[in-house]
Amino acid sequence: MEEEKKSAIVKVEPKPRKGFIAIVIDLLEKLLVKLFHNSKRPHHYLAGNFAPVPDETPPTKDLPVLGYLPNCLNGEFVRVGPNPKFAPVAGYHWFDGDGMIHGLRIKDGKAAYVSRFVRTSRLKQEESFGAAKFMKIGDLKGLFGLLVVNLQLLRSKLKVLDDSYGNSTANTALVYHHGKLLALSEVDKPYVIKVIEDGDLQTLGLLDYDKRLSHSFTAHPKVDPITGEMFTFGYSQTPPYVTYRVISKDGYMHDPVPITVPESVMMHDFAITENYAIFMDLPMYFRPKDMVTKNKLVYSFDSTKKARFGILPRYAKDEKHIRWFELPTCFIFHNANAWEEEDEVVLIACRIEKPDLDLVSGALKEKLESFANELYEMRFNMKTGEASQKKLSAPALDFPRVNENYTGRKSFVHVVDARTMSANPIAVVELPHRVPYGFHAFFVTEDQLQEQAKL
Repeated sequence: MEEEKKSAIVKVEPKPRKGFIAIVIDLLEKLLVKLFHNSKRPHHYLAGNFAPVPDETPPTKDLPVLGYLPNCLNGEFVRVGPNPKFAPVAGYHWFDGDGMIHGLRIKDGKAAYVSRFVRTSRLKQEESFGAAKFMKIGDLKGLFGLLVVNLQLLRSKLKVLDDSYGNSTANTALVYHHGKLLALSEVDKPYVIKVIEDGDLQTLGLLDYDKRLSHSFTAHPKVDPITGEMFTFGYSQTPPYVTYRVISKDGYMHDPVPITVPESVMMHDFAITENYAIFMDLPMYFRPKDMVTKNKLVYSFDSTKKARFGILPRYAKDEKHIRWFELPTCFIFHNANAWEEEDEVVLIACRIEKPDLDLVSGALKEKLESFANELYEMRFNMKTGEASQKKLSAPALDFPRVNENYTGRKSFVHVVDARTMSANPIAVVELPHRVPYGFHAFFVTEDQLQEQAKL
């Protein structure tokens, strides 16, 4: 059957063009940086523990363990985050760095540590040049941002950069589905990572679901723990601005379902319940004109607009049955979970009142205050069309996780008094060096490790 086809992994072999043309564009870039870039803008996300580590770490075995590691932890804990291999030419945003995965392999009470770059097309091409060549989010502000975009287009048009494999950093999140560990970044397709028995991490290539995936792929797909299906979407700067997909437990990607929203927005996450998919049309708009005329980052928040939530039957073949609800303006990077209660769909999300993505100017502390996320419960009544919300926590809370056996189902919040918990951890594992701040993590179980070993 067609749905039982196994998606082939695409080997990533970019062919950038070096030589005279590449050198001329580099000189042009240096001139533009000198004339138009504000070199006084601080690189907060290249300092302190945000700073990248310069090298990969092969598996370091038999790490010192204080305490004991129970057998129920056999597997590998992996966390991905931005770790730029090359210094930026001009600006830099935390979202820009090359994906590096840090892994802690645990087996039979012993631990090994490893760190590896995700071997993306972007990284391979920059390694061939020995320098940063791709444009960065941190540059996409003001007139300089417009010039950077056109410089990127020029490099692509003249084949200096090979864009046939996309430009993903694969630096945001990890998910396991259909026997594969995937490294994700919402601007492009997933990368397949193989975990070797000793804990080492090998990039196998891209996953395009036998060429059925031609758009971007969220960093936060949802795997239904009961059906084994994966639900995902991609957003774009051109119509259709949002495209919804369902992937069977056997790895077959079903036909695209375009979702209509008025403008291109940043849609970082979504949610599922047993019967629905929830999309968030929030006013973080892609507005390149404002980038130039108002000296804003290319994505900027419009507090005059409402927050819209679209609820679609999750096996819908088109969008005609989507229901839209409005709540006061906000932005949401991450949802914790969603479920159904009688006529209502309930969403638990980390809500931000007035976010500012431009965290590269001014004092970092002041900028981070705009990211005072609060946990909210939002309810959407499918019968009456009413929507409501209530705050569940004080700031700041983000990167929520629930037991993934309850994804899309009702889960409970257990509040504990941290003062009464034991001060002594079960185990402390001494790592060989500093691990920079990163984004999302995942635990690959021993059973999953053995399953994906067949790749």
